Amino acid sequence: MLRYSNPGRFMDATAALLPWIAWSAGMLLAAGFYLALFVAPADYQQGEAARIMFVHVPAAWMAMFVYAAMAGASLTGLVFKHPLADVAAKAAAPLGACFTALALVTGMLWGKPMWGTYWVWDARLTSVLILFFVYLGYIALWSAIEEPARAARAAAIFCLVGAANLPVIHFSVDWWNTLHQPASVARLGRPAMDAGFLWPLLVMAAGYMTSFAALTILRMRTEILERRARALLLARAHGAHPLAPAHGAHAP
Repeated sequence: MLRYSNPGRFMDATAALLPWIAWSAGMLLAAGFYLALFVAPADYQQGEAARIMFVHVPAAWMAMFVYAAMAGASLTGLVFKHPLADVAAKAAAPLGACFTALALVTGMLWGKPMWGTYWVWDARLTSVLILFFVYLGYIALWSAIEEPARAARAAAIFCLVGAANLPVIHFSVDWWNTLHQPASVARLGRPAMDAGFLWPLLVMAAGYMTSFAALTILRMRTEILERRARALLLARAHGAHPLAPAHGAHAP
């Protein structure tokens, strides 16, 4: 993969791959929604309200996965100076924030009929809310520093510090007594979920993943083009500077 660390090669490769990934994402999401709405049975306790899990659970998984990927990219950028690492982390951050917001909102809608309230200061819910604020802080940090190299370094350090929240989110249902149910899929042994629910959930998760891949590639391509345009404008301005007329002088 090192040969694609060159932005030019990355642009060439992703130009061919992006349409295929985007089409795959659309088909997986369509299949996932069909399975969730028309194939998966109603839950024997929660009834039709349980169908919101097919949106909520993959969004919660993606909220953590995206941040872990950002932390990996940030570490790669700091240690190995990979030219696309900070681009990837910056591109992924708004998407991760959207997944986190979707997980919080759908969790609240699910919690009202199940728990009788939209929100409790539960360990899992609170730690995911903190993750959302960390996403927003990371995005704001990029916007607050104009010089790209300084912004990339500051954002990478901030991202790595924020990664300490990920194990708290994952193990919160084991470390504390919470209203949130424990893991049903990612656990030792076989998943504690009927196949009628598991397969639609996994298809939706695959749809979320491929959608994230397509949107991240698209945002990375946009960021690379913006940086090229900025560099070109700076180069032209620098080249024109010596030829600019002095103050008060008239151009020939």
